[in-house]
Amino acid sequence: PRDLVGYGQHTPKDVWPNGERVAVQFVINYEEGGENCILHGDAASEAFLSEMIGAPALEGVRHMSMESIYEYGSRAGFWRLHRLFTERNLPVTVYGVTTALEKHPEAVQAMKDADWEIAAHGYKWINYQFIDKDEERRQVREAIKKHEEITGERPLGWYTGRTSPNTRDLVYEAGGFLYDADSYADDLPYWVYDYEQPYLIVPYTLDTNDMRFATNQGFNSGDQFFTYLKDAFDMLYAEGASAPKMLSVGLHCRLVGR
Repeated sequence: PRDLVGYGQHTPKDVWPNGERVAVQFVINYEEGGENCILHGDAASEAFLSEMIGAPALEGVRHMSMESIYEYGSRAGFWRLHRLFTERNLPVTVYGVTTALEKHPEAVQAMKDADWEIAAHGYKWINYQFIDKDEERRQVREAIKKHEEITGERPLGWYTGRTSPNTRDLVYEAGGFLYDADSYADDLPYWVYDYEQPYLIVPYTLDTNDMRFATNQGFNSGDQFFTYLKDAFDMLYAEGASAPKMLSVGLHCRLVGR
């Protein structure tokens, strides 16, 4: 069943160390090389999250412009974000698509050298909404196996993004995760009790997220993105005096990295 109540008026008080008001999480989505492409065995080209808003998926042929937009993310955008965060010694969580990570060992090593968390972001960067349950199960398990081979560590966090109704059950079934981020339902981590053991959800966000540079009625300039982030932080910080909060900031190598 859906939970439309959550914490309600009873937000936990002692959430963050030393009584801090807000925890800020920076997420870099590493997807380039895992997107839809007929070279990857997919039926059509990618159509999602690029500056070509509304680009159609091209059936059975390569979309050279879309491919190069994604390639920019891994070739240039990643390294720009890597420099910005490592120069400031800011912690980062990477949501890493398995088939993207395996194509760029140098980037993976840079993530590890920076001591960034590399969470699992699905086997491929595709929409799982209508994927057969057994096939999705296979891909979840293959993602975990290959992620460990690629990074040297088993992933402890999971975020698919374009989920199916089965995704959370399959991730829990696979086991071994500390948290699941496939939710946008709260300003704080929360537990779900649908399984044998309580399962921690660390919610992500689609509003304090650079994806809005690639959506209708989104951001048109860096100033707009900064203002929105600042407004969100200021509000959560003020509320955090009595009810601690979390702010997740979503970034993409091919978007804000450009």
